[in-house]
Amino acid sequence: MLTRKQQELLGFIDDRLKASGVSPSFEEMKEALSLRSKSGVHRLINALEERNFIRRLPNRARALEVLRLPDAMKPAPAVAAKSSLPLPEPANDSVSVPLHGRIAAGLPVEALESDRSLAVPSALLGPGDHYALEVSGDSMIEAGIFDGDYALIRRCEDARDGDIVVALIDDSEATLKYIRREKNMVRLDPANSTHTPQHYRPEQVRVQGRLAGILRRYH
Repeated sequence: MLTRKQQELLGFIDDRLKASGVSPSFEEMKEALSLRSKSGVHRLINALEERNFIRRLPNRARALEVLRLPDAMKPAPAVAAKSSLPLPEPANDSVSVPLHGRIAAGLPVEALESDRSLAVPSALLGPGDHYALEVSGDSMIEAGIFDGDYALIRRCEDARDGDIVVALIDDSEATLKYIRREKNMVRLDPANSTHTPQHYRPEQVRVQGRLAGILRRYH
């Protein structure tokens, strides 16, 4: 049986993975559970891993996978209603989205336009217009985003503080970062303790989309 905190953390990780495909950072887990330090998160993660509820992805810093949920957290099975209507045709399980080149998860690099496309499982995409960018760099590894991943981006021009966004800087360079606003500046935060935040004037930064999911290929 899991403790209340272990169950809360497992549910938080599972919800985040289902919503975005990206496991939450240790800082986000600490705040979600109102813990005083990240060491408490480490203890909970270790306990869940020992009981085979989660596992750490090999060679992936702080990337987690939920293996199972306790019975108390599983949704009740839905009771199918009888119907004389014909079953719908199965939907295509993948969609093609434009692949617009590489984006920096480190120092900004130019976002290259491309005529390529990427086949994406439709379950990873919600409503709206989407495109994909190949990630270059390691500044978002603590958010589970790694060099060579494909970032699935929902096209939009606004974002809330704490969203992971594609930020276009000075109309020439693009980067993938957490966005936050402080005083009269826009702060773009990495998810890597070895990197420092970037500060810009509001007129220098344009949001070009919010992270919708991550697609990873294993070789």
